[in-house]
Amino acid sequence: MTGMTKTDGGQRFPLWRVAMWGGIAALLLLPAVAMQFTHEVAWGPEDFTFAGVLLIGAGALFELAAWKFRSLTGRLISAAVILGVVLLIWADAAVGVF
Repeated sequence: MTGMTKTDGGQRFPLWRVAMWGGIAALLLLPAVAMQFTHEVAWGPEDFTFAGVLLIGAGALFELAAWKFRSLTGRLISAAVILGVVLLIWADAAVGVF
């Protein structure tokens, strides 16, 4: 198994890219779906914009890091650092931790 998926044009995309961008899309859709079922989730356009910029920016940053670091260790360390920063920013924006 190569961990790649093939498109009609013959290009190959790593499965981690599909999973990462699909996960980001799912995270952005989750509050929109939750708002249909409960009033406890009340996001406005500014909340979706903030989440989109944060998550898409983190995904793009990881794409750059994955391009720069070819080893699995380098990619895992960069993913952990980026994820930690995203969680720190999200926690501070949500409840004002700092």
